[in-house]
Amino acid sequence: MKILKYLLFLVLIIIIGSAIYFGTKEGSYDIQDSMIIQAPPQVVFNKVNDYKSWEKWGPWKKEDSTIVFTYAEKTSGEGASYSWDGEMSGSMTTTKVIPNKEIEQDLTLNTPAGERNPKVYWTFEEVDGGTKVTWGMKGEHTLIDKAYYSLSGFNFDASMHEMNKSGLEGIAMEVAEDMKQYSINVDGVTQYGGGYYMYTTTVAKQDEIEGRLDAMLEQVMGFITQNNLNMAGAPFTIYNEFDTTTGTVIFSTCIPVKEQVITPEGSPVVCGFMEPVSAVKTTLKGDYKNISEAYTKTRQYIEKNNLQIDPNGKLFEVYITDPEETPNPANWLTEIYIPIISTPEPVEEGM
Repeated sequence: MKILKYLLFLVLIIIIGSAIYFGTKEGSYDIQDSMIIQAPPQVVFNKVNDYKSWEKWGPWKKEDSTIVFTYAEKTSGEGASYSWDGEMSGSMTTTKVIPNKEIEQDLTLNTPAGERNPKVYWTFEEVDGGTKVTWGMKGEHTLIDKAYYSLSGFNFDASMHEMNKSGLEGIAMEVAEDMKQYSINVDGVTQYGGGYYMYTTTVAKQDEIEGRLDAMLEQVMGFITQNNLNMAGAPFTIYNEFDTTTGTVIFSTCIPVKEQVITPEGSPVVCGFMEPVSAVKTTLKGDYKNISEAYTKTRQYIEKNNLQIDPNGKLFEVYITDPEETPNPANWLTEIYIPIISTPEPVEEGM
């Protein structure tokens, strides 16, 4: 009996000593990782804000192929939630959202040792070249958790950093693919109404045009604002003359106005007028980088339908969306118009 008492006493000492030892280990944790993603904050924020996207970019299915996700009626914004079942079940609810800047979430994990409730947080910061995204999680380790990590050699911090890195890389890949999406639709022959517009003109190499457009539009918009003029439509660009020898283009960047405006002599922004014109219209939805393909398809349509391009007409493009308001290039809308001088019945187009 004395031996049994000594053994029980020894076990009790070990338990108390272990509790004291593991209890003195740091229990709080706050683990975060950051990555710069080449996309505007709104695009990255939207990817994280909607739980339905997490299944694609998240690292969890790589670790557990049996995992099944269940989505609530609301999956984005404050109050959104989703849950999952697999080797470990759990759920997450969004508790705070500052659009394009911050997200906070409550996480519930059902572990073999009981329920855990860490806090998850995200920040989105606009930087040169994209968005700095920070993904973090903080909480408290229980005594059982601390004992398990110590005895098993499991490195909780390293595991979380690895998960964060994999997830952030997944977000970057998903966002890049999203922004590449585009479509081209040849709408056919249309009548463009024309009208007055304010414009500025320059000459540039063809591959320099896109880089010049923003500054030129700002100059015209500045003139309109300064003189209290009202826009009468979406901005557009007119291609006045192509020089195939030098590879240069003379083009004007324009903003429609309701009536003729008399400008002072020497003004870099002047008023022009476009007559109504028959043209083949094509709509590009997506990044402007795909504009050459849109022109190719438009010319193919013209040839197939026996239309004749007006040799005196000037190509022009209308920019329906404002990139400042629509940061995802996949949602940009650009209309291109190639003037024609004849309009026979078009052949059915399968483009």
